[in-house]
Amino acid sequence: MVESATPLIDQARRLPPSIWALGFVSLSMDVSSEMIHSLLPMFMVSVLGASAFTVGLIEGAAEATALIVKIFSGALSDYLGKRKVLAVIGYGLGAATKPLFAMSSSIGVIFSARLIDRVGKGIRGAPRDALVADLAPPQLRGAAFGLRQSLDTVGAFLGPLLAVALMLVWANDFRAVFWLAVIPGALAVALLIFGVSEPERAADGTPRMNPIQWANLQRLGAPYWWVVIVGACFTLARFSEAFLVLRTQQGGLRVAWVPLVMVAMNVVYALAAYPFGRLSDRMSHARLLRFGLVVLIGADLVLAASNHWSVVLGGVMLWGLHLGMTQGLLATMVADAAPDDLRGTAFGFFNLVSGLAMLVASALAGLLWDQLGAASTFYAGAAFCVLTLGILALRPQPAATASR
Repeated sequence: MVESATPLIDQARRLPPSIWALGFVSLSMDVSSEMIHSLLPMFMVSVLGASAFTVGLIEGAAEATALIVKIFSGALSDYLGKRKVLAVIGYGLGAATKPLFAMSSSIGVIFSARLIDRVGKGIRGAPRDALVADLAPPQLRGAAFGLRQSLDTVGAFLGPLLAVALMLVWANDFRAVFWLAVIPGALAVALLIFGVSEPERAADGTPRMNPIQWANLQRLGAPYWWVVIVGACFTLARFSEAFLVLRTQQGGLRVAWVPLVMVAMNVVYALAAYPFGRLSDRMSHARLLRFGLVVLIGADLVLAASNHWSVVLGGVMLWGLHLGMTQGLLATMVADAAPDDLRGTAFGFFNLVSGLAMLVASALAGLLWDQLGAASTFYAGAAFCVLTLGILALRPQPAATASR
C-alpha cells in the first residue's frame, strides 16, 4: 500500500531547500511549456493543416532531440564538476524560444521552435537530475526525485488549465495564449539563478578527463546498461502525448476544452509521483515497473475502445497514473546503478537511447493513425508494453537495488 499523507509530508520536510527550489523551477517552466503544448497539436492540424504523421514526426523528433542532447550535457557536467550553470543555460534557452510559437506561420517554424526548445530541455535535463541526486541524502533519493516530479507535474496541469481559461476568454486565439506563456518561462530561469545552491564537490586531485570513453562506459556496469535497455523498450510503448490531445478532439469536444484532458492526466500524475517515489525506496524497482506497464496497457486499451470524451478521460487518467508510477522510478534506477562521478554521463546515455526510441515510437504512432486509424496506435502501444514485460521477466531485478 502507498503511505499515508503524514509520513510523506514529514519526509518531504527533510529534503534540502534547493530540492524544493528545483521543483518549483520545473513547475514554472512546465506551466509555460504546457500552455503551448496542450494546444500545439490542434494548432498544427486545424490552423496549419498538418497530418497526424507530421505531428508525430515533429513531436518525436523534438523529444528525441531533448533526450539525445542530454548525453552531452550530462557528460559535460561530470567533466566540469558543475551542474547549475548548464541547467541555467538550458532553462534560459527554453524560455527564449517561447515567442517563436506565437509568431509561427508554417510547420517549418513550429518544427524549428520545437527543436530549439527541446535542445534547451536536453541541456538542462541530465545536469538537473544529477544535481537532485547530489543534493539529496541517499536514503531520501527516491523521495527527492518523486517530489521534483510531482512539482513538475503540478505545472504540467496548471499550464493546460490556464490554456483552457484563456482560450474561452480570447475566443480560441492560439497565438495570444502562446505569447502569455513567455512569462512563467522567464520566472523559472530567475528562480533557478537565485534560489538553487549547488553543493561544493570535494577536490580529490584527480585530473579532469572526458567521461565518454571506453573505460568509463565499462565502469557503468551491467546493472546500469540493463536499466537502459528496459527504459528504451518502455519508451517504445509510450509515444508522444500529442496523440492524447488528438484523440480527445476526435470526440467532438470544443477546442477550448480539449486541454482539460491533459489537466486530468497531470493531476493524477502529480498526486501519484511522490508517493510512488517513496514506495520505490522500499520496493523492488522491477516489480513496481511491471505494475506501471500493466496500468499503461489498460490505458491503451481504453483509449483504443472509443473516442467519446468520457472514455478518453478514463484512459488519459490511467496514462497519468502510469507516469506517476514509473517516471521518477526510472530516474532513481539510473541514479542507483551509476557511480557518483559518472551520474551525469549515465543519465545522458540513458536519455540518448530513450530519445531514439521516442522518435521511432511517435513516428510509428502517427503513421498508424493516418493509415489504420487512431485505435491501431493505442493497440500498438499495448503490444510494446507486453514486449517490455517479457524482457523484464527474463531478468526480474535489473536495478542495483535488487536486494530490496
